[in-house]
Amino acid sequence: MAAAEAQAGVEALAASVQDFVTGQQDGRAAEVAAGLKDGSWTVLQVVEALGFCLENTDPRMRGRGMQLLSQVLLQCYSLLQEKEVLHLVLFYENRLQDHHLVIPSVLQGLRALSMCEVLPPGLAVSVLKAIFQEVHVQSLLQLDRHTVYSIITNFMSTREEELKGLGADFTFGFIQVMDGEKDPRSLLVAFQIVRDLIAKNYALGPFVEELFEVTSCYFPIDFTPPPNDPHGIQREDLILSLRAVLASTPQFAEFLLPLLIEKMDSDLQSAKLDALQTLTACCAIYGQKELQEFLPSLWSSLRREVFQTASEKVEAESLAALHALSACLSRSVLSSDTEDLLDSFLSSILQDCRHHLCEPDMKLVWPSAKLLQAAAGASLRACHHITRSVLPLLLEQYTKHPQSSQRRTILEMLLGFLELQQKWGHVEEEDSTLLSLQAPVCSVVFSALTDPSVQLQLVGIRALTVLGSLQGFLSPSDLELVVDHLIRLALCEEDSQSSEAAMEAVGSLAPIYPKVFSGRMVPRLEEELQSEREEESSRDRRSLQQRCLQALAAVSTHTSIVRETVPVLLQHLRKVQKGSEAGSAQDVISVCQSLHRVALQCQQDAESCWFYHQTVVPCLLAMAVQAAMQESTHPPVGKVLLQEEVLAAMVPVISAATTHLSPELAAQSVSHVVPLFLNGEVSFLPQNSFPCSFQPFQDGECLEAQRRLVALLMAFVCSLPHNVAIPQQEWLLRELLALSCSCNCPFTATTAAKCFAGLVNKHPAGQQLDEILQLAVNRIEPGLAEGPHRMQALTLLLWVTKALVLRYHPLSSHLTDKLLGLLSDTELGPAAADGFSLLMAESPDVLHRGCHADVRIMFRQRFFTDNVPKLVQGFHGAGPDVKANYLKGLSHVLNHLPKPVLVTELPTLLSLLLEALSCSDRVVQLSTLSCLQPLLLEAPQIMSLHVDTLVTKFLSLTSSPTMAVRIAALRCAHALTSLPTIVLLPYKARVIRALAKPLDDKKRLVRKEAVAARGEWFLLGSPGR
Repeated sequence: MAAAEAQAGVEALAASVQDFVTGQQDGRAAEVAAGLKDGSWTVLQVVEALGFCLENTDPRMRGRGMQLLSQVLLQCYSLLQEKEVLHLVLFYENRLQDHHLVIPSVLQGLRALSMCEVLPPGLAVSVLKAIFQEVHVQSLLQLDRHTVYSIITNFMSTREEELKGLGADFTFGFIQVMDGEKDPRSLLVAFQIVRDLIAKNYALGPFVEELFEVTSCYFPIDFTPPPNDPHGIQREDLILSLRAVLASTPQFAEFLLPLLIEKMDSDLQSAKLDALQTLTACCAIYGQKELQEFLPSLWSSLRREVFQTASEKVEAESLAALHALSACLSRSVLSSDTEDLLDSFLSSILQDCRHHLCEPDMKLVWPSAKLLQAAAGASLRACHHITRSVLPLLLEQYTKHPQSSQRRTILEMLLGFLELQQKWGHVEEEDSTLLSLQAPVCSVVFSALTDPSVQLQLVGIRALTVLGSLQGFLSPSDLELVVDHLIRLALCEEDSQSSEAAMEAVGSLAPIYPKVFSGRMVPRLEEELQSEREEESSRDRRSLQQRCLQALAAVSTHTSIVRETVPVLLQHLRKVQKGSEAGSAQDVISVCQSLHRVALQCQQDAESCWFYHQTVVPCLLAMAVQAAMQESTHPPVGKVLLQEEVLAAMVPVISAATTHLSPELAAQSVSHVVPLFLNGEVSFLPQNSFPCSFQPFQDGECLEAQRRLVALLMAFVCSLPHNVAIPQQEWLLRELLALSCSCNCPFTATTAAKCFAGLVNKHPAGQQLDEILQLAVNRIEPGLAEGPHRMQALTLLLWVTKALVLRYHPLSSHLTDKLLGLLSDTELGPAAADGFSLLMAESPDVLHRGCHADVRIMFRQRFFTDNVPKLVQGFHGAGPDVKANYLKGLSHVLNHLPKPVLVTELPTLLSLLLEALSCSDRVVQLSTLSCLQPLLLEAPQIMSLHVDTLVTKFLSLTSSPTMAVRIAALRCAHALTSLPTIVLLPYKARVIRALAKPLDDKKRLVRKEAVAARGEWFLLGSPGR
């Protein structure tokens, strides 16, 4: 029985072999491999079955037989026994002498055998010797050459020690294999093999130059991938791979450096860049010995490129190469009998560049400074050597040249060298160069700060910041002078650039010298805030106070300073909120803006954050509560704090003070703030003797002022982390819900709705949330139907929908459908359409990731997919009086959608967008134009199909009565020039004529856009575009 089965198996094998070899049925190879895997026959039986064709006199027949065997081995090499591998290798080696038609299949078989783990020792060497001796690799097809490289790669990864036993013969054999290779796919593999040869210390013997020649002949790479290349090989891949080879060993230096110098002199920019980048890479592994002979030539080439090039790329790479050379020479260990090449190299650089620094008006001054700074930035030794020579010269030149423009150039160069010193840390005592020049350097910088030229002042401020960062450089008296200069510039300098730069410098230096700034600057700023000069106009006084507030915020970058500046800001806030004149609201807003900046700067330091929170939040709440209660009794006092814009300015202060609290401290704070609003618990507030109780959620017209403070509650509770429990949350949600639906004040109703939405967004899923949402739906639906509070109900619907859309809550689709239904409402339709912008846009105060809201990724894409088809359907079915609402909603959704997503949907939606441009609603026009402008740049082929309509619509809207629409239309007309030129040429004359009118627009921003757009249309079709 068994014998019969075996016989049947052999017959089946013979039939499969016969079909493959003579019947050209390639699928039989998989059947033979499957039989080998399941034990139906052995490798020996497969070879025996192939006997008739392997011994055939026809090379094509032998080739088919070898092809079958090799394909089977590629699928079954892991099943082979050691003895089978031995016989197969010997058999395949012998077949390498066969006809050239057979060789490709032989190589495939050897590739399979090279992957066998049971390959007996010595056979890897035997196979490679046979290939080197018998196969002329470069006469093979690319696929077969790639097979040879794969065999070599496999053996190098598994039989490294055996191959190293070949010595330099292996290197020489590979050189013969690679010599003349042209295909980029094979070159990538060949370059990797060369890298491995060098990195794994294979013997190169006398063949170093030959190995260099066989690879460097491709330098620089000149390869352009064919269109639609399926292999995806880019020129950059080959460049980086070859560079890794050339820069892999110092043994190539004597051959490579002359080649690089030659290519640096090339007229081709790509060759220059490649040579410079390769030189930079080589410097990482070279030493003095390799570079010594070529340093003069290298310096000459680099200097020429920086002095003469018109290309910023070439200049940047030249400076990088010089930096690398200097770093390489700095690393080399000096022995007593060797010349210090770094010293002589830097001396030659100084000799060629130093004298140009004396000519600040000449064109070589900056190239020379850049070269010196590139060399000096490589090491501390190089920095000392160059600054020792250059700094005294620059200080001398600053004194010699009285013109501000010249002094600015000299000081900018000096600043570059000071920044290098900053790179190497604090000023060491033994570094006599900079310390010995302390007085003249400070004198030069201080003189720049008092110069009338704003540009020179700005450079001086930057230099001052660098000097201050050098620990130990500025003396205590210098530091006091620095602070005085910065105060003067921040407060008194007319130009806002200098004032802003000074405040930025204050923020950088205050953490380094907190005692100096808190002891000298903060008291001065406090004094300025409190002083009342009679000779000053109210406008000048307000401007000075504004700068004092900004400076107080800028200096608050250290915990100890924050503890002093925050009470000063709060004291000033108490003072200005008592004013009744028109400008006092702006004064309060200015203080809040400074407090907000301080809050942001405190967020990364837990100690500062908690101090700020427990100091500022109760104080703001106390002042606001006091003002609300006095509003009920004595209207004039403190009324400014209840204005909408003032409360809106206080919101980000409280929010920023809360978002970064630890859960423990946040829980401590929330236990005071929520009871304040729900129970009137005022005991934690400073100065809490109020004339009446605080009951913002109670009914009564006299409590309207108190209800406005829900904005501050929103700022606090909506900024808490997820894991902070809010006491009495269900009660709070019910009160907010009631207030948002019934309050007659739009500001209060909106803030209550936002607060409710912020809490719902973070509320854990479950029965409690479902009940709250059902309550909200039960209040919204009747409110939308009729009554005096329809707009409040719509506002609540929008914010709750946004809260649920962001977290993918199931109820969000029901509420969105409700909103879509309102688009056909003649009264609420326009507001509902604008609500789609609210749903898609980033909210500044609640429901964003910064305040820990639950925002899922790609919620906009999901909203688009679910609702845009409904918007389009609704538009087609709507009456003419409400069609604009659907267009407005659609435009808002598309305007906030990521542009790559929009491009894919463009063909189906473009006709509606074009119709939206004809809508009379200015909001629709502006939103649609904002949506179309990037699409003109990103999808020109699709947009060019509608060029006639686009040109007509854009030109029409350039005469819109709304400035923002005119600007957007002109930008779109400008973006039209990115469409194919052949499509635009028929419209060129018409557009140029039409754009002449906005050139005379009464608004400068419109004229600016018109000039840019018309210029592009004039150049359309010009040569070189």
